Amino acid sequence: MTERPSVLPLMSLPPDEVHVWITEPERITDPRLLEAYLALLDRAERERHQRFHFEKHRRQYLVSHALVRLCLSRYAAVPPEAWSFVTNDHGCPRIAGEGSPRLRFNLSHTDGMAICAVTSEADVGVDVEDAMRPGETVGIADRFFAPAEVAALRGLPVEKQRERFFEYWTLKEAYIKARGMGLSLPLEHFAFELQAGQSPRISFDARLRDDPETWRFRQWRPSERHQAALAVRRPSDLSLQVRCQRTVPLSGDEPPEFIVATY
Repeated sequence: MTERPSVLPLMSLPPDEVHVWITEPERITDPRLLEAYLALLDRAERERHQRFHFEKHRRQYLVSHALVRLCLSRYAAVPPEAWSFVTNDHGCPRIAGEGSPRLRFNLSHTDGMAICAVTSEADVGVDVEDAMRPGETVGIADRFFAPAEVAALRGLPVEKQRERFFEYWTLKEAYIKARGMGLSLPLEHFAFELQAGQSPRISFDARLRDDPETWRFRQWRPSERHQAALAVRRPSDLSLQVRCQRTVPLSGDEPPEFIVATY
C-alpha cells in the first residue's frame, strides 16, 4: 500500500509566483495510488465521485481532487485529508475556516489532463480543454463571444479557426473562474486580443467595471491534444513567474523541478 504522508515537505510560494501542477488521470492505474487518493477525499467528495456513470469520469474527479489537497499541503502544514472547502454563490471553491492559510487555488480537468494552479494571495483561474474533442466550436463563438473576437476568428483560414476558438475559450474560462463568478459574467462583455509573440490582452465592456492593467494571462499547449490558459490578478508593472510541474500525486514527494516562465 502507498503510504499517505500526514504532512508533505513544505515549499515556499512568494506573492510574485504561480505554481501550476499538471497530471494525467487516465495514465494513473495503480490501484494502491487510487485507493490512497480516495482516502484523502471527504464524504461529500466520495459521494460525488461515486455518482459519475463512466469510469473515466470517476477517475478524473478522484485524481484531480486529490491533486488539489496534495498541492495545498505543499505550502501549509495541513494534512491533505484535513482541508475543507466552501463555495460561493457561483460555485467557486475556496479554503474554509477563519485563520486558514492565505492560499488561492483553481482546478480544471478534461479528458486526459487535470491542472491545479496555486497562489499565495492573488485571484487565479485556470482552464484546460481537450482541443481534439468533437463538437461545435465556431458556432458557439458566434453566439457567445465578443464581436471583436468573432471577427478575428472568422478572419482566419477555416483550418485555423478551431485552434483559435480553444485559445479564446480557455482564456475566457480562466478569467471568469479567477473572478469567482463563472458564467454569470457574460462572455461577450470582455474580449481578448491575441498577437503572436505577445501575452494575451483583455478589454472590458464598461458594465464589468474591471481594469485590464490588473490582469495577467498565459496560454500554452501542455500536450498536442490540450489547450490551457491561466489568469492571475496582478498589476502589469509587477513581475510574475509561472512555474509548471508535471506530477503523479503521491508517487514521490521530493522538491519538484519546475519549468519557469517569467513575464
